[in-house]
Amino acid sequence: MNEQEFLEETKKLNLSLNEDQLFKLKEYAKFLIEYNKKVNITAIKTIEETYLKHFYDSLTITREYTFQNQQILDIGTGGGFPGLVLAICFPNLTVHLLDSNHKKIDFLNQLIQKLKITNAKTIYERSEIYATKKKEMYDVITSRAVADLRVLMEISFPLLKTKGIFLAMKSICEEEIKDARDTIEILHGKLIQAQNFELPKNAGTRCIIKIQKEKETEKTYPRSYATIMKKPLKKKQF
Repeated sequence: MNEQEFLEETKKLNLSLNEDQLFKLKEYAKFLIEYNKKVNITAIKTIEETYLKHFYDSLTITREYTFQNQQILDIGTGGGFPGLVLAICFPNLTVHLLDSNHKKIDFLNQLIQKLKITNAKTIYERSEIYATKKKEMYDVITSRAVADLRVLMEISFPLLKTKGIFLAMKSICEEEIKDARDTIEILHGKLIQAQNFELPKNAGTRCIIKIQKEKETEKTYPRSYATIMKKPLKKKQF
């Protein structure tokens, strides 16, 4: 996907990007490809793949949510997807980019400085630790291809405001949703929608899971990461 094809596809998402935003994305792509030659940030190696599988893919999240002035947390942001792409395309957002990989955080810090992005900042922390510090802080939490839905929910929900929205971006989601039904109920979530769609150019299937937090999360969550992984939340059987 070249820049013109990217622009045409984003219009189908009802997005209108200005020259400054397109310039920043172009510089983002170039910086990522060059930086990736010395530090492994992504498996994607070309500008065209970056536009399709990182930039456009990140923006498909707008199928499920209207971004305006919210405070966003992107868990396991990696190279800034979708968080930093959202910060560029929606300058009224406040976006926090959370990752425990210092090399990726260093990359993002350099990129944010280079592009003079003022509405995004990085957080170098393990997500389950961060979740014990910032209760009910975010309007929206995003995560793209990071972990199992049950794990993501237990880490995310303590950070999410009541009535806030959790958006998990997956390649497939049916089995994860089925497995996470107890987790969703225990953490007072409500599954709003799980939308499947195809990326352009036969680049693969995607799914966006949208879950709303219905009431405050109990202080017992999140549990330790080892416990979350070993014992996913499950309703007691009587």
